[in-house]
Amino acid sequence: MVDMTGHRDHTMLDISVISAVQELAGASQTRVLTIVSVRGKKFVRSRAIICAGEAARMEDHPDANSVGDPIESFPELNTCIIEQTASATALSHDGRSTLWLPIWIGDKADTCLEIVHNSPYHPDTIQVIGGIVSVYRNFQNLLDYSERDSLTGLLNRKTFDDQLTKMLQASTAEPEAPLPGQPERRQPADENKQWLAVVDVDHFKAVNDKFGHLYGDEVLILIANLMTSSFRSQDRVFRFGGEEFVVLLRSTTLDNAQKIIDRFRTNVESHVFPQVGQVTVSVGFVSISPYESPVNILGRADQALYYAKSHGRNQACHYDQLVSGGMLEAAASNDTAEFF
Repeated sequence: MVDMTGHRDHTMLDISVISAVQELAGASQTRVLTIVSVRGKKFVRSRAIICAGEAARMEDHPDANSVGDPIESFPELNTCIIEQTASATALSHDGRSTLWLPIWIGDKADTCLEIVHNSPYHPDTIQVIGGIVSVYRNFQNLLDYSERDSLTGLLNRKTFDDQLTKMLQASTAEPEAPLPGQPERRQPADENKQWLAVVDVDHFKAVNDKFGHLYGDEVLILIANLMTSSFRSQDRVFRFGGEEFVVLLRSTTLDNAQKIIDRFRTNVESHVFPQVGQVTVSVGFVSISPYESPVNILGRADQALYYAKSHGRNQACHYDQLVSGGMLEAAASNDTAEFF
C-alpha cells in the first residue's frame, strides 16, 4: 500500500497495483486493461502486465493500427460492463480462472484489472483483492483531479512538463558499453525514438461562432475521446488549452509515428460530430532530442503545425522532412523564449 500510494504517476501506479495483486493473490498473470470506445464499439487493450516469476512492465503495442480486441471477445467482462456489476469470472477448459474487476468511476469504467489463477479464488481472497482495488481506484481519482483537464479528461499542461522532463531524462541514459573486443553498437537508421506532436482543431473559432460554445465544448470532448482510442497505451495525450492538444509518442520509428498520427487524423475526419458535421485537425510533429530544451522541441513542432495549417489543413507534417525538403528553414536555438 505504501508503494502504491507513494507515486505521483499513473504508470507507476499501474505497475504497483498489479505487483501487489500478483504477490498477495499468487496469480499466474495480472493485467491492467484499458476499455476504449471507437465509433460506438468497445475495445479492450492491455496497458500493464505481470506474469509469475517476471517483473511488471508496461505493454508495448507495435501494431500502430490496433485499437485492441473487441470486448465481445470477453463475454463475461462484456456482460459485467453492460450490467455495471463489480466483477466477472470465467473458467477455461483447463480449469484456470479469470477474474475481472472494473474500476468504476460513477457509471463509467475505462480501466479494469484482469487476474488469472490456476483455480477459482476463495471469497476471502477476492475480498482482499477488492480492498487493493479500492485503494487503487481512490488514489487514481486523486491523481486525476490534479493531473487531468476538467473538460476533456486528458492530462493537463502541468503534467506535460513533468512527463516531457522524464522522457528527456530517460533518453539521456548512457547505453551499455560494448564488451572487450566487440564492435561498438550502432543504432539503425530507423531506430525507435520519442516524438512530440502538436494538434490543432481546424476552423474551431467558426464552430464556436456558428453553433455556440456548448457544441464547441462537445467537439473538444469527442476529439479527446478519439485521441484516447487512436493512440497507444504507452503514449501520453494532453490538452494544452483551447483547441490545442499535445501528444508524446514513446519509442517508435518515424514510419510508425506517421501511421499512428494519421490514424488519429483520419478518425477525426471520418467522425460525424452532432450538429456540427465534419471536423478536421492539423498536426505538426518532431522527434525528441535529449540534448534540446523543451522550448525548442515545442517550437519546432509548432512550426510544422503552422505549415500544415497554412498549406491546406487536415494533414500531419514532420518538421525534419519539411526542413530537408526546403519548405522550412531550421529555427535557431533561443532558450530565452517560451512558447505558450
